[in-house]
Amino acid sequence: MQTQREILSVSDINLYIKNLLQQDGRMSSVLVRGEISNFTRHSSGHLYFSLKDRTGSIKCVMFRSNAQRLQFQPAHGMEVLIAGYVSVYERDGVYQLYAEQMMQAGAGALHMAYEKLKAKLLAEGLFDKDRKRSLPFLPQKIGIVTSPTGAAIRDLLSIIRRRNPAVSVYVVPAIVQGKEGIASICQSLDILYQQDMDVIITGRGGGSLEELWCFNEEAVVRKIAASPVPIISAVGHETDVTLADFAADVRAATPSMAAELAVPVQAQLQEELMLRHRSLIQRYESCLRQKRLRLEHLAQHRILQKPELLLQDRQQLLDDRTERLQQAIEQILQKRQQQLAAGAEQLNALSPLNVLSRGYALCENNAGKLVRRADDVETGDTITVILEQGRLSASVTGREEDIWK
Repeated sequence: MQTQREILSVSDINLYIKNLLQQDGRMSSVLVRGEISNFTRHSSGHLYFSLKDRTGSIKCVMFRSNAQRLQFQPAHGMEVLIAGYVSVYERDGVYQLYAEQMMQAGAGALHMAYEKLKAKLLAEGLFDKDRKRSLPFLPQKIGIVTSPTGAAIRDLLSIIRRRNPAVSVYVVPAIVQGKEGIASICQSLDILYQQDMDVIITGRGGGSLEELWCFNEEAVVRKIAASPVPIISAVGHETDVTLADFAADVRAATPSMAAELAVPVQAQLQEELMLRHRSLIQRYESCLRQKRLRLEHLAQHRILQKPELLLQDRQQLLDDRTERLQQAIEQILQKRQQQLAAGAEQLNALSPLNVLSRGYALCENNAGKLVRRADDVETGDTITVILEQGRLSASVTGREEDIWK
């Protein structure tokens, strides 16, 4: 049985294809090289044109916000390099290249790739200042990744040995230009990352943009950013700035400067140590003089001259407090006596003896229980009558109940 097909609108299809392209990572960021044709600058400032090569063409649009940053005037027949993304214009169902950057083909291609990767890594936070670490003050082990035959390694070793011969240097050679350089630099850094280093230097001497390009490759930049210890990037001359410089903890304008940044001069350290030693002795002596003067001042104090004055003051204070304590105790005792007397009066008022003094008497049966009612005894029983003074034994000769009714 055939399943009923979903009926789609044209807009549904266009939107579906657009979403597919937007989810395609490759199409969301592309570099395309081609020749401009059918170029039009709209009154809105947007640019509309096609980009073609020998076998095909694609429609392009560059919106005004991007077009106004162009450093040249695009024209029909011009070969350019465009960075942007591919998507669908839903109204017409046409896929097209949305240009974000445009450069004339040639030397500008590397610069465009440089800026594009820089923006990407910057957005990821790979270049943030809070990721930067300070170089150790006295490194004992320094790792170096560079070409084993270039001038950079000679300068690095010469300066490090001159500044502090006690530092241990571990050199891991690497290819530092060309396509092979990317994997070579990363592998050499991995070797040092497995060692117990205090600081790492990576870089090379000067050269053209193409020769230095290894240090602008994403794999190398990310590997430098992943260093477990502070790392110095020293690539080219002072005017050369690579993405590796942004990823490293410290950028050195040249390899020689990297060595100077990483290793303090031993003689200068010794001199600074002596200066600090003298400063410490002077501060110690100054503090000692102040304490001595303070002690002499205290020794002349009246209390220290006559310590018995302090004792007399304390004795007087003790007497005052003893007297106050005695007064407080007397007041408490007086209050308690008054409370006791009042309680005795209340107790006396409730005492059975007080009742007996008024002429009343208590009767007990043979079992010693108090007789409260006439029917508590029988005729002929012997009872005890308790008076205020003395007791009487009596015999019951008769009973009369409810005499008060």
